[in-house]
Amino acid sequence: MGILLGLLLLGHLTVDTYGRPILEVPESVTGPWKGDVNIPCTYDPQQGYTQVLVKWLVQRGSDPVTIFLRDSSGDHIQQAKYQGRLHVSHKVPGDVSLQLSTLEMDDRSHYTCEVTWQTPDGNQVVRDKITELRVQKLSVSKPTVTTGSGYGFTVPQGMRISLQCQARGSPPISYIWYKQQTNNQEPIKVATLSTLLFKPAVVADSGSYFCTAKGQVGSEQHSDIVKFVVKDSSKLLKTKTEAPTTMTYPLKAISTVKQSWDWTTDMPGKSLPVFAIILIISLCCMVVFTMAYIVLCRKMSQQEHVYEAARAHAREANDSGETMRVAIFASGCSSDEPTSQNLGNNYSDEPCIGQEYQITAQINGDYARLLDTVPLDYEFLATEGKNVC
Repeated sequence: MGILLGLLLLGHLTVDTYGRPILEVPESVTGPWKGDVNIPCTYDPQQGYTQVLVKWLVQRGSDPVTIFLRDSSGDHIQQAKYQGRLHVSHKVPGDVSLQLSTLEMDDRSHYTCEVTWQTPDGNQVVRDKITELRVQKLSVSKPTVTTGSGYGFTVPQGMRISLQCQARGSPPISYIWYKQQTNNQEPIKVATLSTLLFKPAVVADSGSYFCTAKGQVGSEQHSDIVKFVVKDSSKLLKTKTEAPTTMTYPLKAISTVKQSWDWTTDMPGKSLPVFAIILIISLCCMVVFTMAYIVLCRKMSQQEHVYEAARAHAREANDSGETMRVAIFASGCSSDEPTSQNLGNNYSDEPCIGQEYQITAQINGDYARLLDTVPLDYEFLATEGKNVC
């Protein structure tokens, strides 16, 4: 019986230990004065356990005070002192670490991380851990000198460039730039900022530079000496232009026979494949032939139109000739003409009828011979002349 009770108690302890989330918080954290610090608080998410509440509390006197609260409505900073300085992680499940920026000495205290979960059976489980935050003034580290230029510490004249002096430690940190002198003279102070700016750099700026960093704690720290070189642009250009005349190149044998599989043509600045050139020429020829065919068709259409117009004019001329003959007949022997006009004529009605037949026959014969003897080309040209007139 006792063994059975022991097994049941061991199983309950195992479920309580491994079945529920466990907070992991360090015993103490040290942050730099005027700097930033991260106070870790993490747990392994468990299946069925849902995070519903996160609190961060700070010990003030004998009672803890809530400075941060996260619930279903969002994040809430409870103390005005921490506005803009406090942030709690939320991107990674199980990470509710606290970040504090611009630490002050009175931020030293005990901080409590408290998390509430809802269990699968609808109950709530609360876990909390306490850690101590220590704030101390850190001495300044050895500064380093860097430059944002891709040229490094050797730049051409006229370029805008700056040298950066950076050190770690409790702010505020003061920086001073020095330039070394020749003949073992004392370095001269050239700037009192962390950035030494040359706008633009000239040849006279060449030399050896270093910077110092000093904080409220510890001694002044010196950087390594860097050699800064500014080259004359005109000399660089002259060297580049003279270089080809002083250098000699070995002779190289070049074959003048082109290989049969070289399907490109040498052109100034570029090469075109032969098949591309053939394609371009073919397209040009097709365009020319198409245009010539269109022009020829238009000319043939115009000639047919003119030929039909000539035949129509010929028919009109034939009709006008017959009308003229009728008019001659009417004017020559009209019975309606007054008798007073015929008093001087010695002709009788009989000769008039014979003259009419003679004139009509003569006109018809001449017109028929004219149509038989005149070629079609002459008829076409005569008709075209009439149209122009």
